[in-house]
Amino acid sequence: MSEPIHPQTRIGHVHLKVADLDRALGFYCGVLGFALMQRYDSQAAFVSAGGYHHHIGLNTWESAGGEPPPRGTTGLYHLAILYPTRAALADALRRVEAAGIPLDGASDHGVSEALYLRDPDGNGVELYRDRPEADWPRDGEGRLAMVTRRLDVADLRSET
Repeated sequence: MSEPIHPQTRIGHVHLKVADLDRALGFYCGVLGFALMQRYDSQAAFVSAGGYHHHIGLNTWESAGGEPPPRGTTGLYHLAILYPTRAALADALRRVEAAGIPLDGASDHGVSEALYLRDPDGNGVELYRDRPEADWPRDGEGRLAMVTRRLDVADLRSET
């Protein structure tokens, strides 16, 4: 058996194929609030939070004017954006609602609270916040016991 991956390894960024770069930037920057770090004409853009070089890459290299892949095919299920606090996740919910973007779902996983939606290209997007690790549900043997329950969106919405 091989050695496990280094525990500080993280997903650095995701790069999405989009049909219309301006439309995608309207969602990721205009609605969610990411900052545009660099743009290459109408072909690619890189956005981030906090000044990082990029958390999300967007490009039209193979997809300009394209359609989302049909159901029943492989590919990206969703990208997940981790918010640092419950209040920050509540702010994201308010932004999404103000933009008239419907939620596909909202779940309490015990370890996290998550909102699910689609970007303008049909890519799945999860907006979530983790609970402190000490509060994660565990079974009788101490193993992680994640769940999927309905998230109280009204309670999240009231968070300040």
